[in-house]
Amino acid sequence: MTNELLLKPGDYEADHVKHSVGGMGGHLFRRAVHLAMAVLPWIYYWHGDYIAEIFRVTPPQFASAVVIIIITAEVVRLKLGLTIVGQREYEAHQFSALAWGAIGVGLTLLIAPEAGLKGAAFGVPLIWSLTFVDPLMGELRRADAAPRTVATAGVVACALIWIGCGFWLGTPFWLALMMAPVTVAAEWPRLRWIDDNGMMMLVPLTLLLLLHPWIG
Repeated sequence: MTNELLLKPGDYEADHVKHSVGGMGGHLFRRAVHLAMAVLPWIYYWHGDYIAEIFRVTPPQFASAVVIIIITAEVVRLKLGLTIVGQREYEAHQFSALAWGAIGVGLTLLIAPEAGLKGAAFGVPLIWSLTFVDPLMGELRRADAAPRTVATAGVVACALIWIGCGFWLGTPFWLALMMAPVTVAAEWPRLRWIDDNGMMMLVPLTLLLLLHPWIG
């Protein structure tokens, strides 16, 4: 069972450029899309009411609809065996990192408890930990950085995001001590069917939901 869930060492390569549709250009496009996802919580928490009103729905309904559309499009893509610029070759046969990231972001916006400024105290650091820390760790691996260096950089960057959100949004500072290492640990396993984009969102989100009753 473990062998079915985990990728073998030979199945995973830190330098994804050679396996990306479009080569280096596709890889850079993928990174740009990843970073651009950082604006999604700003759109949702600060402008969600206005955007949802245009479509005559609530912000959660709008977020839900977008996730459903992305999942549907992903299923169609897999049925056709297509890959687009920036995707990797193996994603022709499984849910892409973009789809997993979209699902994770959508679920975070839908069910993360609302607190602090604009209700964004938890949603923003959860999503930014994916959009900024995952590319950082990926590029460090591509540069052949030691695993300890990659993990340390990821934990520090993630902690800084949570601490920064503490000053900006009112996020409890102590959460940085727990969420940073958990987020990095969730990214580490190379699972066959679940991309690390999904793990970096769903595992910390689950932990937050378990901790929330204890957060004053």
